[in-house]
Amino acid sequence: MTNASTSAIQAAVDAGEFARARALLAELPGPPSAEVLDLEARAAYGAGDLEGTLSAYTELYRLHRDAGRTRDAALAAVMVGMYLMMDTGLMATVRAWLSRAERLVSDATDSPVWAWLAAVRTYERFMCGDMPEAGRWARQAIERGQRHALAAPAIIGRVGLARVRIHDGHIDEGLRTLDDVAVELSAGELDPLTTGQMWCELICAMQWVGQHDRAEAWTEAMEHWRRRAAFGGLGGRCRVHRAEIARLRGPCETAEQEALQACEELRPWLRREFGWPLTELGNARLRKGDFAGAEEAYLAAQQNAWLPQPGLAMLRLAQGRWYEAFALIENALEHPFDIPSKERPPSGSLRRAPLLDAQVVIALATEHIEVARAAANELAEIAERYQSQTLRNSALAAMGRVALEERRTDDAIRDLTRAVMEWAELGMPFEAANLRIELARAYRAEGHDTMAELELDAACRALDELGATTWADRAREGAPVKADPPEVQGERCVFRREGDTRTITYGGRTVLLRDLKGMRYLQRLLSEPGREFHVLDLVTVERGALPTGSASESLHLGAERGLEVFDSRAREAYRERLAEVEEDIAEAEANNDFERASLARTDREFLVEELRRGVGLNGRARTIGGGVERARTSATRSLRYALDRIAQHHPQLAEHLGRTVRTGAYFAYEPDPRVPIEWET
Repeated sequence: MTNASTSAIQAAVDAGEFARARALLAELPGPPSAEVLDLEARAAYGAGDLEGTLSAYTELYRLHRDAGRTRDAALAAVMVGMYLMMDTGLMATVRAWLSRAERLVSDATDSPVWAWLAAVRTYERFMCGDMPEAGRWARQAIERGQRHALAAPAIIGRVGLARVRIHDGHIDEGLRTLDDVAVELSAGELDPLTTGQMWCELICAMQWVGQHDRAEAWTEAMEHWRRRAAFGGLGGRCRVHRAEIARLRGPCETAEQEALQACEELRPWLRREFGWPLTELGNARLRKGDFAGAEEAYLAAQQNAWLPQPGLAMLRLAQGRWYEAFALIENALEHPFDIPSKERPPSGSLRRAPLLDAQVVIALATEHIEVARAAANELAEIAERYQSQTLRNSALAAMGRVALEERRTDDAIRDLTRAVMEWAELGMPFEAANLRIELARAYRAEGHDTMAELELDAACRALDELGATTWADRAREGAPVKADPPEVQGERCVFRREGDTRTITYGGRTVLLRDLKGMRYLQRLLSEPGREFHVLDLVTVERGALPTGSASESLHLGAERGLEVFDSRAREAYRERLAEVEEDIAEAEANNDFERASLARTDREFLVEELRRGVGLNGRARTIGGGVERARTSATRSLRYALDRIAQHHPQLAEHLGRTVRTGAYFAYEPDPRVPIEWET
């Protein structure tokens, strides 16, 4: 191996040409050196191979450890812990690697390695909700990073400490630090990985406290950076933030599109945190009024050990399952689901705030006025503590809703009017429109029918413009939930796949055809007549990036599509992760840290469940989409090819599908409701 060869690999990695870098690495002879292993780790991550990154850094750790280079071994261990923390959420394995590093440099706490150790420890503690320890480690990361001129650990420590201060209610101090960091990130002097991660941290911090103007500005800055320098899972994280802003600002279709693309791009990297983009997809679909699609996304998030609340509870309310909604939101508040997270508050009042906001609406719908009043009061206290106008307005709207149910119509009109105006000022049109429906009710209760009609009309027009027509239609009907129509028995048809063969029955005639990708798209459409599927929804489900159906169904489909379900490399990776979890459990129990041991056992359960489902640590091979138009063209071509094949063997069905299947940015199967058809798929 020559310096020239490693220089070419380094240049490829720096240029973001990760496939080329890996090809050059594969040509190198002999056992890899420390320099080569570091390049392998970085190139693997950029190419979407998280397990390759972890494997290379693990080998680097062992190489240094066996050679007696303890500080170098410690740094490699920290890198393993850092990448595990960024993308798996398995904090027990993170702690195991950080403990190894800490033991190796326990006599060198003023070294550069300790700066990196402290930076990663900051977020390990932060994501687990241990704010005092997170703050302590953050200060060490700042001090050691500055002492050794290491910009990355120093800025990670500063952001971590700022987020701790915000969590603890010191808003102004935290915001000042984050504003300063945003300026430094915009200067472009940090490495791409740290830059992308810190932009994400800044945006999440603002979403916590409802500082959506800052979140939007920083999302735009991150998007500008993404186009030039993003790699790994950073581009997908940026898309989730764009989906969050689009959900707030509108239209709903844009939010759904961004969330779908985020799910596709993040699947190769995220494990537990994959529930984050899935939940955002559910939120976008709920606002759009696509209840079936929202349920699909929320349940997929739940399957990934993520709590999709309050979205799922609000969906149940929209579906008319009122008391189920009440039980879900009550359970979320009384029994918090402890999942390590930086995207949402891991503990404290900020975690409760969105749940309380939803509890007010649900409790009033189920006639639990005392519960609603208590939730509104607690929300107001949280808003005051965190000086958040968004939270203050949520509390004001909650008070207005409670006043309306208590027939204090003057108070209701006053509070709801102020809240509507503030939502409009904050640039949150869905919230404004939704609350105007309540204001219309208040005016009608007061006998001001003209004002009620004006408010209702304005609300429905706004919802229509946002693409939330389902909510507009419900408001016009004057009923929160429209009863499902009685079932009508129709013709029973079959469009069922068995291996590589599809059984198709229609009009009394059955044919067997070889399965095609376009037929799998048709199956999804036929299974839910009338539902609009965004083209990215069809594509990401087909590729396996977005789960659908039950766990067993998802596994069955994955196996039949030939996905990499569980190869030898994945099995070895799981053995290593489980061993690391056991190491963390043993250390926690030795220190009588029973809470840490309990969290580690949760990680173990998650890994065992992944093993049961047959999903490798690296998921399936990375597939990044090329945009909506490219997906639309590809899906339409596949669908037409399938229809042509059906026409050759079953012209009557092909003619029916040609009339009833709509393509474009959204696909749908829309049969004549007067001639019902029941499809077995």
